[in-house]
Amino acid sequence: MKAADVPSADPAAMILTPEYGRLLVLAGAVGLVTALAAWCFLTLVPWIQDSVFEDLPVAIGFAEPPRWWPIPVLAAAGLITAWAIVRLPGAGGSVPAEGLGSGPPTRPIDLPGILLAGLATLGLGLVLGPSAPVIAIGAGGGLFVLNQVKKEAPQQVHMVIAIAGSCASFSLVFRSALISTVIILEGAAVGGPMLTFLLLPCLLAAGVGSVVYLGLGSLSGLSVDAYAVYPLELSPMGNLTLVQVGWTVVLALITAAVACAVTEGGLRVHRVAVARPFIVTPLAGVVVAVLAILFGLTGQKDDAVLFSGSGALVPLVDQAATLSVGTLALLLLLKGVAWSISMGSFRGGPVFPAIFMGTVGGLLASHLPGLPDGAAVAAVMAASVTAILRLPLSSVVIAAGLTAPAGPETLTLVVISVVIAYFTAGRIADRRGRSRDGGESAPVEEAPAGPHPVTTST
Repeated sequence: MKAADVPSADPAAMILTPEYGRLLVLAGAVGLVTALAAWCFLTLVPWIQDSVFEDLPVAIGFAEPPRWWPIPVLAAAGLITAWAIVRLPGAGGSVPAEGLGSGPPTRPIDLPGILLAGLATLGLGLVLGPSAPVIAIGAGGGLFVLNQVKKEAPQQVHMVIAIAGSCASFSLVFRSALISTVIILEGAAVGGPMLTFLLLPCLLAAGVGSVVYLGLGSLSGLSVDAYAVYPLELSPMGNLTLVQVGWTVVLALITAAVACAVTEGGLRVHRVAVARPFIVTPLAGVVVAVLAILFGLTGQKDDAVLFSGSGALVPLVDQAATLSVGTLALLLLLKGVAWSISMGSFRGGPVFPAIFMGTVGGLLASHLPGLPDGAAVAAVMAASVTAILRLPLSSVVIAAGLTAPAGPETLTLVVISVVIAYFTAGRIADRRGRSRDGGESAPVEEAPAGPHPVTTST
């Protein structure tokens, strides 16, 4: 359920009441609990990756991991994910191809299945990120804490706590209370007086989450840096030119169309996977593994095709000058197909793959005349994230933050790209909806009752 749909007498007046003060205290406690849970999840994922892809082959007698190793690993990931989807409550979480947080509200009982599907997907190498399971941890964990404190809480309190928990857990992904709050609140379609009512608990919970990230990292020696995204070291783009603006328009149109094709492919895979999950999901894992092996035959590392792309992002930018146009194009193609397959059959988030694909596409576009790498990456990344998430403000914040080293001029290109990509993706989705419904727009289904931290239309 969208936050804007929750009735409220007078949010501005409610902020001044003692009950709202108690709500803030509860939001802070929820932020602590859900951030701890998200930190454990994000720390466990890279440990699984290292153990399965590096330590296990050596432990069973190989001098180094054989080239075919991803095939049985990703097939096993498919079996585990299919079991979590079919046998456990919550169907493993939302379907990535349907958009971030597109599924029903996360209940505490759904968390075991979501965590198992997320760990199998992310830990065993599929092309999805942690955003969806981490948001689910925040929402479901927040409601669990609320149920222990006050079982008969009003529906509005359930909604606030679910969203605050999501902000807290998601703050560990971007290492920022502000970015996580913007994304979650925009996804929840919050506006008007309700925005202020929700903003304070969400910022507080997200701030607690950031403290947890910094504190546990220093105390334990562990961190979630495997899924933390830092600003990219792009060369300054210099003064803005009309050529750069023109290329931005063209690239935004192309990127939006490609991103929509990736999503559409994922939806088609999902329709097949639903009918035969124990066959299609492992088979999908094998296909992704084969795509990674094919890329490895070029002399590049196959993990550029596997995983969410967060760990390969900085090395990709650092080595961009040594990568040929053909290598970048092949990576874009294979990673895009692997991502589309993963979106329809496995469970995870689309944010990091969208960032990675936007970066690869931008580096490829930087070979165009008059378009430096900073401008190209900013334009393509912004369009990629926008077309996938359909959250324009969040897309501006993400793309502008990651490409800031290229100079303040990138912000102009980011905004232009976001607007064009959002409009283009919307038109493509509308045409596909009309085509499937015989020329009429598909009816909009009413969202299920209950708190829903993120609702998107992708």
